[in-house]
Amino acid sequence: MLLWFVTNVSIGTYNIIKYHPSIIKAVSPHYIVKFFLRNTKTAWDLLGAVFLSITGAEAMFADLGHFNKRAIQLGFSFVVYPSLIISYAGETAYLVKHPEKISDAYYSSLPDPVYWPMFVISTLAAVVASQSMISASFSIVKQSLAFGCFPQVNIIHTSSKHEGQVYSPEINYILMILTVGLVLGFKGGVELANAYGVVVIWVMIITTFLTTLVKLVIWKTNILLILGFFLPYMLIEGIFMTSLLNKIPQGGWVPFAISAIFLIIMLSWTYGRSKKSAYEAERKMSTRELDEMLSSSNIYRTPGICFFFTDLVNGIPPIIRHYVQNTNSVQEIMVIITVRTLPIKTVLPEERFNVGKLGLEGVYRCLVQFGYKDSQDMKGDAYINSMVAKLQEHVDNMNEERRIQLAAQKGIIFVTGRTILKANQGNGMLARFTIDYLYRFLQKNSRAAVSTLEIPPERTMQIGMLYEI
Repeated sequence: MLLWFVTNVSIGTYNIIKYHPSIIKAVSPHYIVKFFLRNTKTAWDLLGAVFLSITGAEAMFADLGHFNKRAIQLGFSFVVYPSLIISYAGETAYLVKHPEKISDAYYSSLPDPVYWPMFVISTLAAVVASQSMISASFSIVKQSLAFGCFPQVNIIHTSSKHEGQVYSPEINYILMILTVGLVLGFKGGVELANAYGVVVIWVMIITTFLTTLVKLVIWKTNILLILGFFLPYMLIEGIFMTSLLNKIPQGGWVPFAISAIFLIIMLSWTYGRSKKSAYEAERKMSTRELDEMLSSSNIYRTPGICFFFTDLVNGIPPIIRHYVQNTNSVQEIMVIITVRTLPIKTVLPEERFNVGKLGLEGVYRCLVQFGYKDSQDMKGDAYINSMVAKLQEHVDNMNEERRIQLAAQKGIIFVTGRTILKANQGNGMLARFTIDYLYRFLQKNSRAAVSTLEIPPERTMQIGMLYEI
């Protein structure tokens, strides 16, 4: 990228000196005012075309997960912005002498000896620049997963130093399919350029609104300072946005269509998750109810240890009631496990398990914590021995400690829950369609919450339950 900027500055400087040195005066903003006063409607139409000259610079800010704020500020102020000014000034100086080359200004303005080297450098730079947008997609999906508003996908942390550097194979394939589809569908650069210009101006407008909201609600900034920020930016961005409206039928509709698809996915997933959480909160078991159920003479306590995985942090999930009632049995030692991945590189072994006793003897609650670079391997004896040792730290007497040890020797099973949502007839048509079709489709085609865990398949059992919402 540095080579790309250095070569462009060099060629821009060469063109300025050779063709029209006074073009550098265009840096002064009063020329745009004169241009508008002289051309009015034509100038407004041309804003949609010249807007593409500032797109791409925003890609730097997508790299916040890779670089800190100061690095981006310095890089933009002293490398990117001066390079853009000189490069575009050089192209314009060339066009003053060769106006017929406007359709291919960049490559036409290159001196013949450096044409093919610059072709190679620009292609490589385009690949690198696209990576920041791809990385931004991974980061946004990761943040959406943290908020529970996107279906579960595989997130791989590629750095042991920076938690924000992530990769998602599923999202990568989706981006590839969309990219190939757009190129084959449009077969040209004009529509793609229009789509890019439209999406960037709307990203800027949305960012301005969100920044204003942060200043108002979180930072408690003075209202005059907020207006001093909001009004000038909205004026500039609003003018650009209105100029780009006529680009929507010419390819600018694509980002809106893609956004609508992802909005439907996220709203459907969020709605289904909220209904599921409400159902579990209403029907979760109390410790007293669990005690009464396990004390019943109809329930047989089979030998061994059962690790029952759930994503419910508080309370006992209703699927355990469903499991016990329909099998009339439960292992003599049952550990209800919730797994959490923390935003740190690794969790110390002594801090990995947080164990507490629930009601009757033989029932425990455990929060298992991993760092984002920790191996979530639960297959080997090391994990079992660590868990058993942690359980034995919370016993009340020697008999209970011995009971846990014997249960571990008799056998261990891993139980995972799989819930299916079904809308009852009391819901409206839209709610039933969202739950029965959209959410269920997303649930079937997304990863399970425990998919990242490495548990022995020969000891794993999955319990299903239908939630009628």
